[in-house]
Amino acid sequence: MNAILCQQYGPPETLRLTEVPEPQPAAGQVLIGVNACGVNFPDTLIIEGKYQVKPPMPFAPGGEVAGRVLSVGEGVTTLKPGDHVFALTGYGGFAEQVVAHATTTLPMPAGMDFVTAASTMYTYGTSYHALKDRANLQAGETLLVLGAAGGVGLAALQLGVLMGARVIAAASSEEKLAVCRELGALETINYTTEDLRTRVNELTGGKGVDVVYDPVGDRFAEPAVRSLAWRGRYLVVGFAAGSIPSIPLNLALLKGASIVGVFWGAFAQREPKRSRQNFEQLLQWITTGQLKQHIHKQYLLADAPVALRDLLDRKVIGKAVVIIDTP
Repeated sequence: MNAILCQQYGPPETLRLTEVPEPQPAAGQVLIGVNACGVNFPDTLIIEGKYQVKPPMPFAPGGEVAGRVLSVGEGVTTLKPGDHVFALTGYGGFAEQVVAHATTTLPMPAGMDFVTAASTMYTYGTSYHALKDRANLQAGETLLVLGAAGGVGLAALQLGVLMGARVIAAASSEEKLAVCRELGALETINYTTEDLRTRVNELTGGKGVDVVYDPVGDRFAEPAVRSLAWRGRYLVVGFAAGSIPSIPLNLALLKGASIVGVFWGAFAQREPKRSRQNFEQLLQWITTGQLKQHIHKQYLLADAPVALRDLLDRKVIGKAVVIIDTP
């Protein structure tokens, strides 16, 4: 089978389309013929050796897939060959076939297409876990989303609106902010031309925001924390801007605020029952049309490195997806 392989740590341009042996599922696993694989920021980190997980070389990036079950390992009773599924794999998804744990593989609802299914786990899974389980976001609260035009950012924006929050979207261009407004943001901030903290104060009448959703980090983190209201919650989602920020902890003290980590992958592994409950709600919203992923572009498997480069260069609005023509 064909796969996009990382054979040494480096940028997307070092990845190569290579023929490799077909994998076999072990006990508790399923083998999936991949039709689509989501492109996510962790994919750019894992190929450079900067992610929490470091797979043995060589490996294919690609942490979430959708496709058909080809075979199941010993002990798997919830899935069978032919089932349409989407799965959290962590890596291995930029390939024609991938092995996934049955516990993190879910049946696709009737009527859902492979592209939508491959765009659901990381973005909506992360953002709903963050807002519901970690921030306890309430209707009527104000939510500030940084990196609001990215995959997880747009997901957080849409979910915040569905959960009844007043959403302020912050992004780096007017083109990106226009998409945010289309998807329900009441106010927007262009943080390349406007001062983040000043604009938050203006938009909230000096009160601040109840929740900050931050997948960006770097220089935006501290002004975002300073923009929290009393008992605000700052969600540490990721560091897409590059540097991991240092936050003066006296800010949390003075505001009675919480700085809360969000690691959805670990949550899905450690608390699978709660994770599945979250997905039941997410899938209901998706199948009823209340949530709809914004797909930036679909790429062929051979062009997966281009998709990763576009993601790194901040060209992707919403979600990029790699399409794989499985045999």
